[in-house]
Amino acid sequence: MKIRLVRINTIETYALNHARSRSSFGLWLKLLQKSDWAVPADILATFGSADLLGKGSNRVVFDIGGNNYRMICTCHFGATKVHLFIKWIGTHAEYTQLCNSNEQYTINLY
Repeated sequence: MKIRLVRINTIETYALNHARSRSSFGLWLKLLQKSDWAVPADILATFGSADLLGKGSNRVVFDIGGNNYRMICTCHFGATKVHLFIKWIGTHAEYTQLCNSNEQYTINLY
């Protein structure tokens, strides 16, 4: 199934404000456009460094730009499309802080 990225402007705004991330997020978006997912394991086939979070959160963490950036999304597999909702974007160091405070399962900035 094709993926519908909800609120793509969130990535665009982040990349505008963090110039070093632009090419990395651009590459990630190109890969996403070519993707075809039917089950969560397909996410890992496309983005091998992604992590599927547990606790029934339906969240995935994408490592972007050689692990310099992280993006948390929720995935909802529908009948004809996968909806990918961005919940958080930041640096690897900022993500580590989220994990230390156990917020990666609940954060919802967008």
